[in-house]
Amino acid sequence: RASQFYAEKCLDAGVCFINAIPVFIASMPKWQQSFQNRNLPCAGDDVMSQLGATVLHKTLVKLFVDRGVKIDETYQLNIGGDMDFYNMLDEERLEDKRISKTSAVEAMIPYPIPMRIGPSDFVRFLENDKICYISMKGRYFGNIPVELDLKLRVVDAYNSAGVMIDAIRGAKLALDRNISGPLESISAYCFKHPPVQMPYSQAKANFIEFVEGKRER
Repeated sequence: RASQFYAEKCLDAGVCFINAIPVFIASMPKWQQSFQNRNLPCAGDDVMSQLGATVLHKTLVKLFVDRGVKIDETYQLNIGGDMDFYNMLDEERLEDKRISKTSAVEAMIPYPIPMRIGPSDFVRFLENDKICYISMKGRYFGNIPVELDLKLRVVDAYNSAGVMIDAIRGAKLALDRNISGPLESISAYCFKHPPVQMPYSQAKANFIEFVEGKRER
């Protein structure tokens, strides 16, 4: 409700809206139309860290698929000690976050597989550190099994800062160019649950084209 409140106030004030929170706004047609009607750009949803669990997981999954490895199952577990993880002890707050993270990875696989992704627990003494465990199982040529297990530890706050700066600068370009509604390239490059999901390499190429004025949004 707080994110929707801020979105409404942005519409009232005539400013663009960049949604780093796992509440679906920029990816929802209703909100997209509202910002389009006010001639304002919007981007989101749910910021994707510079080198975090989601961008790493979706890149690894895409690599498996591109190299012809049949993925059988995968999971991603996350623990941390900041307020983000504390808030997600409430299952109602966690629901959109789980959807956001899962959809980003699912979009890279052209077939359904057993998958479990999402924040797992709050560990107070970790403070702003975040620890991620990714597991992938699959089969390559000759139906031979392959497994990947990975641990990533990051300082969560700094991991998102640079990405948000890129999103803000991109939104300012959109304002200067009188572009309104959802910014697809910025959203795919910077966020987990954009209006249009795409591989990270494609999102980066599209974002650069947008910055250079070769792509409208």
